[in-house]
Amino acid sequence: MRILGVDPGLRVCGYACLHTSAIEYELVEAGVFRTEGHKSIELRLNQIAEDIKSLLDKFAPDIVAVEKLYSHYRHPKTAILMGQARGVILQKCAEAGATRIKKSITGNGRASKGQVQRTIKTVLALSEVPKPSDVADAIATALCCANSNISSEE
Repeated sequence: MRILGVDPGLRVCGYACLHTSAIEYELVEAGVFRTEGHKSIELRLNQIAEDIKSLLDKFAPDIVAVEKLYSHYRHPKTAILMGQARGVILQKCAEAGATRIKKSITGNGRASKGQVQRTIKTVLALSEVPKPSDVADAIATALCCANSNISSEE
């Protein structure tokens, strides 16, 4: 099974594609795509849509796991902007006809970015921690989805 994990953001979106089986995980590719901060919101959202479509075409995932948003109550504007980016991502996944879209939260919400990166390095036997943290979040989202999907199929 192929899972695409996405850590949505308006400036930086992390992504990770995992190939999974009942006994192992293989990281196919992970990275980020960025929008230009000086551009208008509609152009940035369009760029996110184009980048997600490119990833969906490239990896043809069975499942897309998009991290749920967390924003501090003191920053409601951030939550609104992130929600717009997440909405575009979910819409492109639906348009692509993905068989299922799962929304997952990665592990412990209080874990530091470093803890997440080190855990992923260990679980996937990577030579170094995934960077930047957006990539680690996307991998963690895909792993969380893989774990919940594999355990529900057993």
